[in-house]
Amino acid sequence: TLYRGALRLTHDPDQAQDLVQEAYLRALRYQHSYQAGTNMRAWLFAIMRNLFWDRFKGSRKEDVSLDDLGEFVLFEKLRDEGARPEADVLDKIAASEVVTAVDKLPPLHREVVLLVDVEGFSYKDAAETLGVPIGTIMSRLHRARQQLQKSLYDYAVESGIVRPGGMKQVPQT
Repeated sequence: TLYRGALRLTHDPDQAQDLVQEAYLRALRYQHSYQAGTNMRAWLFAIMRNLFWDRFKGSRKEDVSLDDLGEFVLFEKLRDEGARPEADVLDKIAASEVVTAVDKLPPLHREVVLLVDVEGFSYKDAAETLGVPIGTIMSRLHRARQQLQKSLYDYAVESGIVRPGGMKQVPQT
């Protein structure tokens, strides 16, 4: 599980292995700081994430404006078109395309999706792992899911799974 998270962060198997090894070494070195009864997996992910950001800080900067993305409502669009049931559409979206869409997310959003949606962390555990408030987790996850929905909708249109057309937009609150 830790390796899978490292691979998603680094996009390189060798760097991911190094990152996991460093995380385990640091966990052993600072095992006294682990609080019994807390989520050890979240603690290890936090160590690994901090190592990643320390190592790669400043090497990549991504300016992404999410304000103009809007709230895409893929399933409403499918329903409006009289398309097949949502499950049929999701079955046709290749797993590799989902992975690609996740990989294209900005790092701060990608790590929240990986922790909550892939690894099954609770919002609370993800917040503790990343050292941010739960509201930040919820906000990043919401924006990440918006981007994923748009990417997967675009893929579905390009692949002929759904017909192109003006998507309904829900006003942002």
